[in-house]
Amino acid sequence: MKWNDIQAIAFDLDGTLVDSIADLCAAANHMRAEMNLAPLPAEELTSYVGDGLSSLVHRALSGSKDGQADEASWAQGFTAFIAYYRTHLSVHTRPYPEVETALALFRNRGLPLAVITNKNEILAVELLCELGLANSFSLVVGGDTLSEKKPSPMPLLHTAEVLGVAIQNLLMVGDSANDILAAKAAGALSCGVTWGYADMGLLAQNPDTKPDIIIDHLPQIDDGMRHHGDSEIRA
Repeated sequence: MKWNDIQAIAFDLDGTLVDSIADLCAAANHMRAEMNLAPLPAEELTSYVGDGLSSLVHRALSGSKDGQADEASWAQGFTAFIAYYRTHLSVHTRPYPEVETALALFRNRGLPLAVITNKNEILAVELLCELGLANSFSLVVGGDTLSEKKPSPMPLLHTAEVLGVAIQNLLMVGDSANDILAAKAAGALSCGVTWGYADMGLLAQNPDTKPDIIIDHLPQIDDGMRHHGDSEIRA
């Protein structure tokens, strides 16, 4: 793959385009308070993010990444979480530095852009609207848009089809194992970011989760396309 083979870019949302952890933690601890549970530290809750809000609720209620709350508790918790979170989506959540600059650069290139997140689609769209980012994207695929979510390749294959590009010409940009695994399974190019919620250096040590590119700020992709168009992409 060469830099000028990139014909469309898909982005993860939480931990990649926006820093949403404070609002997610607030919603999780609001839910726990509603259910007479003590708050959990932000560092612990951060480790629970990435597999969708359904999983986050299970983990936040059980206090374990592998935990499963009983069905009645989960239903009560999920309702409380969503009710709070939907009205507090962007209290603290903001785009990461240089994200808006990078999106403008990509649009100027005429690249179709998409968001592929495990967050519920309606919440992802509302958050993008509240932050003034929604108009940058041709498509938003949430964790509940299709029958499967990341790390399944389905959201990426769907995105490439909708955007009208071959899957090998789609670059998936994200901060987590799910993003890289989904890209590899689909046959797309993967780009890991160092500013998100996962340890990208650690992920890169495992061949299964090593991205094709690692970047420290989003405009580096535009730099690569501008200066290294005919060069092969190497991490």
